[in-house]
Amino acid sequence: MTGARTAVEWLTAVAPDPEACRWEWERNPLGVVLLPAGRAWDVLILPGELGFRTLDVLTRVIDRPGPVLAGFGDARLGYFVPAGTAARWLGTGVRAAGGGTWIVVPYPGRTSGGVRWLIPPDGSGTLTDPSLLELSMHEAAATLADEENL
Repeated sequence: MTGARTAVEWLTAVAPDPEACRWEWERNPLGVVLLPAGRAWDVLILPGELGFRTLDVLTRVIDRPGPVLAGFGDARLGYFVPAGTAARWLGTGVRAAGGGTWIVVPYPGRTSGGVRWLIPPDGSGTLTDPSLLELSMHEAAATLADEENL
């Protein structure tokens, strides 16, 4: 199976009707679908500048974090983390999407208006460790604060 096909299978597995989800993805001119968070993954949504800096730190620490979405002109980044993380997240300035929320998800490997993959899913189920993400966020925030004080 190709990477994109495996990723599609992994993503659509959380849909109430995976076949209808695939059908919609193929026919939707925007190339996006809504998928429920909280089943196989949650999404932590960071403001753009902090999100990009966090990704820089994170990719220096590990080879490949879990999937990461960028949306709305790169104003926000969404990190896919294990299900249940949103209910326990206490950080300020970060939106947590878990059970009962829906995420706009582009087809893996395609660019679509408004939302794009910075790190697409590979279909293996790899997610970003929330503790490692939090540490990376702290380092990124410290760097941004230092730059503001120059």
